[in-house]
Amino acid sequence: MKRKILWAFLIIWLILTAYLLFLSNKWASAATPSYAASSAVTTDNFAELLRETLQKNPDLLLSVLRENSEAVLDIAQEGSNQRRHKSLIAQWKAELNQPKEVDIKDRPFRGAADAPVTIVAYSDFTCPYCQQAAGTMEKVLKENLGKIKYVFKHFPLETTGAARLAAEYHVAAARQDPELAWKFYDLLFARRADVLKDGEPAIVNAAKDAGLNMKKLAADVKRKDVRAEVDADIAEGQRIGVQGTPYFLINNLVARGALSSDLFKEAINMALQAAPSGQK
Repeated sequence: MKRKILWAFLIIWLILTAYLLFLSNKWASAATPSYAASSAVTTDNFAELLRETLQKNPDLLLSVLRENSEAVLDIAQEGSNQRRHKSLIAQWKAELNQPKEVDIKDRPFRGAADAPVTIVAYSDFTCPYCQQAAGTMEKVLKENLGKIKYVFKHFPLETTGAARLAAEYHVAAARQDPELAWKFYDLLFARRADVLKDGEPAIVNAAKDAGLNMKKLAADVKRKDVRAEVDADIAEGQRIGVQGTPYFLINNLVARGALSSDLFKEAINMALQAAPSGQK
């Protein structure tokens, strides 16, 4: 990305330079007499000549930008990413000593039970960004063996429908078999489009393919305490400021949206540095 941006700057600079040289050349004197008598473009007069050129030809820069719109968009995106990155780092530094109380007792987890960093996700099985973030978390867990304990909590963005139903089925699955519940989790995200399209039949098929006891699951998903657990996750998320998904707590650090694995790595490293020395 950085190389592409440098090339974009270079292309625009060369185009403007070539145009300026054209104006300063003698064979262009008939069209631009003010430049004909001027000396050759040098490092000393280039900036002034370029400024004068753009003042006399205000559409030139817009034309160059239009012709290189993809490169310009890349530059703008990179600038936006850098601002977001600086903002996140400042936010995380402020959050290091701001504990956020969440209940993860008896919840299934991936990673190490005694890991120094706990990542808690508030997520929705029908959310495309949550699906993307689930893939990123898989990579993050592999790259940080022994350092992370990952806990998944439910924050369906609708009170009824496929999102809520998938959450309740997953809670029931976790009570039946935590390991199979993680297989179910993987399948629900992998088949997100089917869950949105077909609802409960797609959820049930994913549960079957995960190897769950379907008779028990059908009974458990109707239990009041299963629905209550989803409600408790939602209430807890609202209390700590979850407004959309995915939302992650990395110890005390808040990460919103489908962050890159590199940003997760930075947050994990900050959390590790802040962890008690015996836990690092």
